[in-house]
Amino acid sequence: MRKQSVRTAALILCILSYLLVGAAVFDALESEAERGRQQLLAQKRGEFRRKYRFSAEDDRELERLARQAEVHRAGRQWKFAGSFYFAITVITTIGYGHAAPGTDSGKVFCMFYALLGIPLTLVTFQSLGERLNALVRRLLLAAKRCLGLQRPHVSTENMVVAGLLVCAATLALGAATFAHFEGWTFFHAYYYCFITLTTIGFGDFVALQSDEALQRKPPYVAFSFLYILLGLTVIGAFLNLVVLRFLASADAPEHAARPANPFCPRAPKSRDLNLPRRAAGVRATTCVAHRILQLQLLACDNPGFSPPCSPIRRGGVDRPHARRKSI
Repeated sequence: MRKQSVRTAALILCILSYLLVGAAVFDALESEAERGRQQLLAQKRGEFRRKYRFSAEDDRELERLARQAEVHRAGRQWKFAGSFYFAITVITTIGYGHAAPGTDSGKVFCMFYALLGIPLTLVTFQSLGERLNALVRRLLLAAKRCLGLQRPHVSTENMVVAGLLVCAATLALGAATFAHFEGWTFFHAYYYCFITLTTIGFGDFVALQSDEALQRKPPYVAFSFLYILLGLTVIGAFLNLVVLRFLASADAPEHAARPANPFCPRAPKSRDLNLPRRAAGVRATTCVAHRILQLQLLACDNPGFSPPCSPIRRGGVDRPHARRKSI
């Protein structure tokens, strides 16, 4: 328990340190650019108001209308295709924010829908990830046999490397496709795929939001939906491998220090070889007695179980107990 508490405290400190480092780096990278964009926006807004003689109230109303019109660039968001897209972003916890329920009944249904759909999705992706990892393991074994290895073995490190390559290929395939259909650069498309498949979902880049793609491009819509679902499976399988690898490396010292059988004392080390033989006999008798007790309890719980013959009773003949010498 003490080792687990120390490990948990170390993980908390690592998370806090990681957050502090991330905040410092983002501050250094984005702060100046944000201030420049803010100054440019204020300048353009002032020029626009002077040119068309808009008041401050007219400017706020125009901005509000522009924000409301933003979500309608893709056409009807709440027809079946758009609703299906929204449902995917809800149960996968991507949450782009490009569309949101506008009615109170829609908000209530969204909460209950997410409450059941998110756990169901997590369990489904966990199961699919396990099947995918098993497939990758079989493929790696087959590849090693083709290379002529006598006793091929697939380690966790091999699986992590293979999963990393599969993830990179999945992201590259999606980036190439979305760059072609959306007109993005390859870097921005790759960024969109990564943010989507890791379920971060900033919403600064969202597919199917231009030229009424949800109604006019059914093949592209189908590809987008399948890519999100299959890509989440691939990324989930890889992250599962990484977490299992970390847990295995963290638990290895604890399992190594733990005895194999808590009821049987440890085997004597080299410094214990000088112990009297009677002590060793007592240890062996303790383990044998515990094993006999386990068999008796199993026989009581399961009437159909027949334990092996006791060393005292063999062949149906009772042997007399050996009389112990009194001390």
